[in-house]
Amino acid sequence: MNAQLRSRVITAALGIPLLIGIIGWGGAGLFSLLVFLLTAIALGEYFFLVFRDLKKERILGIVLGILLSLGIVIPGYPAPGLSLSLVVLLGFSAYLFSGGDLEKGYRHLGWTLVGVLYLGYLFPHVALLYQLREGRAWLFFLLLVIMTGDTAGYFAGRRWGKTKLYPEVSPGKTVEGAVASLGASVLAGVIGGGFLLPAVSRAEILLLSLLLSALGQAGDLFESWIKRVFSVKDSGSLLPGHGGLLDRTDSLIFPVVFTAYYVRFLHP
Repeated sequence: MNAQLRSRVITAALGIPLLIGIIGWGGAGLFSLLVFLLTAIALGEYFFLVFRDLKKERILGIVLGILLSLGIVIPGYPAPGLSLSLVVLLGFSAYLFSGGDLEKGYRHLGWTLVGVLYLGYLFPHVALLYQLREGRAWLFFLLLVIMTGDTAGYFAGRRWGKTKLYPEVSPGKTVEGAVASLGASVLAGVIGGGFLLPAVSRAEILLLSLLLSALGQAGDLFESWIKRVFSVKDSGSLLPGHGGLLDRTDSLIFPVVFTAYYVRFLHP
């Protein structure tokens, strides 16, 4: 076992039981606090990545993202759409009157809004999912599907991967790894879903597992796209063997958002 793989295994062995404990027995307040802290870390990684030498832009983006996340993570917050509108208006206004090169400012505004929406708004939807009826079970199901798929895709890609999936965005991703990820996600979802979500039909669980796996891989590629644009390998170094927090959670963001609204409207 090489050093990187050993680090990945140790990090997972320490982090997964802690996460299970907080989700299962921590309560809404503790979980919301955890999501808020993770959101702040993810925002920090993103804005240090895109604004390496621009301190004011980094601080502005992180603050806007944190303000926006509060409208999602606070249990029972009545109007997250209001927070979204106000934060976007603040961002527009801040860059409008920032001075300097107009074209560069407009480009930086775009990078800021991507980070604020991607991490300040979408990322905290995991707290919104948790707060729904049966939210814990749905969250465990989601984590089982995505994390199993990620693991299978990683090892299958290393062992059998030959055909590049999207080399311009992620040179390491392979078709073989993507297929293995889909298969493992569906298998884990069908088996685990029977225990976690007994009221949901097997056919629905199967289709959901397939869709969530595809969304997870799309989310992984989206974060890889950001890293390729700014020529970095990892979003950070917080998690040994995995890179930054974003490198470990990128495949969860798209599926979490979909699942939160799927459950809200179809399984109220």
